[in-house]
Amino acid sequence: MEHNFERFQLKHFLIEALKAQHIDLPTEIQERLIPAIRNGLDVIGQSQTGTGKTYAFLLPIVDRLDIEIQETQAVITAPTRELASQLYDELKKLTDFSEKIHSQLVVGGTDRLRMMDKLKHRPHIVVGTPGRVSDMIDKQALDVRHVKMFVVDEADQMLDMGFIEDVDKAASRMGEDLQMMVFSATIPVKLQPFLRKYLKNPRHVEVQPKDVAPRNIEHWLVPDRDRDRKEMVAQIAKSLNPYLAVIFTNTKEAADEVFEAIQTAGLNGDLLHGGISPRQRKKVMKRLQDAEVQYLVASDLVARGIDVKGITHIINYEIPKELEYYIHRVGRTARAGWDGIAVTLFGRHDQESIEKLEKQGISFIHRELKNGEWVTIEKRARPAKKQTDRPGPTRAISKKVNKVKPGYKKKARYKREKEEKRQRKIESRRKK
Repeated sequence: MEHNFERFQLKHFLIEALKAQHIDLPTEIQERLIPAIRNGLDVIGQSQTGTGKTYAFLLPIVDRLDIEIQETQAVITAPTRELASQLYDELKKLTDFSEKIHSQLVVGGTDRLRMMDKLKHRPHIVVGTPGRVSDMIDKQALDVRHVKMFVVDEADQMLDMGFIEDVDKAASRMGEDLQMMVFSATIPVKLQPFLRKYLKNPRHVEVQPKDVAPRNIEHWLVPDRDRDRKEMVAQIAKSLNPYLAVIFTNTKEAADEVFEAIQTAGLNGDLLHGGISPRQRKKVMKRLQDAEVQYLVASDLVARGIDVKGITHIINYEIPKELEYYIHRVGRTARAGWDGIAVTLFGRHDQESIEKLEKQGISFIHRELKNGEWVTIEKRARPAKKQTDRPGPTRAISKKVNKVKPGYKKKARYKREKEEKRQRKIESRRKK
C-alpha cells in the first residue's frame, strides 16, 4: 500500500522514518509547503504550534541534501536552546534511517572547544541558536559558504529576544542563491525589513488551527478576591494533583516567588526561565522528559514550541500581557488526544482581557476552591456604568462622600510595607 507521503517523491528512508513514527497523513502546512521547499522556493510559514510545521521544513531539507558532498548544506536556527534541542531531536528521528547524513547541535551551555572540533567534520545540517551559530562562523569553526538552505524558526520570538541581528549576521555570510525559510506564529511589522532583504518572491502560507485552542481543554477562571496569589497558586496546584502542571508567570521575578511558594508547600517542583543558567536549564528539561517533576514554574520561554509530554494542567498565575501567549500556554496541554485543564487566576483589573479572549472563542468556566473542593460559581456581571442626568442650570451637584472603613490606614501601611519587603528581596536576589 502506498504511503501518503510518497506522492511528494521523498527519499525512501524518510518514508520509513515516518512509518516508524506512525505518521501517515500530511498536515495542511506540510501539504502546502513540502513541494515548494523541494523546488527551492523561499517560504514564509505562518502557523501556531501543533500544526506540523517542523516536518514541513525538515522533510524537504533532508530530502534535498547531496549526501555525497561532505559540506554543511543547511542551517536551522531557533531562539532558545530548548527549542533548538527539540528540533535536533526531531531531525535525528529522520536521519537515523540514513547512515550517511551527519548533523550537529550548536547551542550555548555546552563545551565550546569540543563543539568546534565536531564542526571540523562539516556536518550536512547544523541546528542551533543564532548567537552560537554566529559565534562558530566568526571563529571559522562553521563553514557556511556551501549552505544552500537556511531556516529561521519562531521568527517573531527571535525579534522579541533581540536575536534577529545574529540571524542577519549569519545569513549575510552565506551564498547569494540561499533558500530562506521563515516560520512564525505572527509576522510583526518590525520583521518586514529582514524578510524583504533575504526572501525573493516567497511562498507565504498561513495555516490557522481549526480551533483557537484545543477543544479538549477546560478553561477555568478563578477570582483572586485580592488574596495573596502565591498562597492561592500553591493551594490550587496541590488540589489539582496533576501528572504534570506548568505554572506560567509573566516575569522571571514572579516565577522565582511562585517557585519559592511551591517549595514551601512541599510540592515537587522545578523552575525554568531565561535567568536560569544553561546547565541548570538542561537538567530541568531532562527531569521533565524523565517525568521526575510534577510542577514546573516557568516564564513564557516554555510557551512557544517546547513539547513536553504528559502536561495535564496549565495554571496561569496571571493573564499574559500579550493575549496570544494565552493560546501558546494552554496549547502545552491536551495534546495527542489527551484532555487538559487550564486554570487562570484573575483580578478586578483583568475583565477586559477576559472579554477579549472570550471574543476569540475561549469559553470559560468560573470556579473556586472552597474547603478543599472545587465548586462552579456564577459569572459576576461587569458593573454597569451609572447613568447620570446632565445637571440643568438650576440643579445643584452634590458629591457623594465615600465612607472609610475602620483600620483603613493600618491596612494600607501594612500593604505598603509588604510590597517594600518584596522589592528588597528581588533586589537582593538580583545581586547574588
